[in-house]
Amino acid sequence: MSTAHWQARRLPIPAAWPVRSSPAARPWAIISAGLAPVLLTGAYLMAGILQPASYSPVHTTISAMAGQAGTDRWVMTGGIVLTGGCYLVTAAGLTGVRASARALLAVAGMAGLGIAASPEPARGATPPHLAWTVLGAVTIAVWPAFAARRASPRPLILSACGSAAVTAVFVALLGWLLAETRDGSVLGLAERLTSSIQTCWPFIVAVALRRTRRPGPGLATGGSGGVTDGATARARARGRGQDRSRCGR
Repeated sequence: MSTAHWQARRLPIPAAWPVRSSPAARPWAIISAGLAPVLLTGAYLMAGILQPASYSPVHTTISAMAGQAGTDRWVMTGGIVLTGGCYLVTAAGLTGVRASARALLAVAGMAGLGIAASPEPARGATPPHLAWTVLGAVTIAVWPAFAARRASPRPLILSACGSAAVTAVFVALLGWLLAETRDGSVLGLAERLTSSIQTCWPFIVAVALRRTRRPGPGLATGGSGGVTDGATARARARGRGQDRSRCGR
């Protein structure tokens, strides 16, 4: 081996830059996603206790408790506002899903705020209240389809088939809810069951994303002057060390 070649092999190798991974779901997004179903369910349970004996949670909707005819309506109104706020926070922290999914979740949060800002009158419903209610119900029902993760690693529940199955269940629940609005006998039960299930899904998505890691943008500079990732640079460094040990023999 020539002297020049030997000296070239003995040149110091720049340290490889570590490849960092960023979380696909921020910790505060997981907290907000977990609080959403707790706040909504707790609010309608507590508000139901405060209603008169004539109130039936099986027949009457949640919006009635936050409406102008509700007793202590601030309890249910506050629950709806806090749930909508949790959706907005979760949408900002779910960086591992597509922008369209985050936008839809934010729209669902805004719909919750709109529902609280336009309470039902003592009789009937106002067009703004109906519009916000329909927007929120449809948005959160189709949201799992947009939250499907295309990149790897991909949890099973966020695969195309898993997201499609969840969306089908949510759409079926929404269809049941719409059917109950036509003089159904269990409208309140349908609304409570549908909302409780759907508000849990962002939390499940956030936890699944948190357990996966996205490869970060960090790069490493190899000894030859090229730009490589950290794993490749470390492999090349080990190979050069083995070459030097053979030459020393």
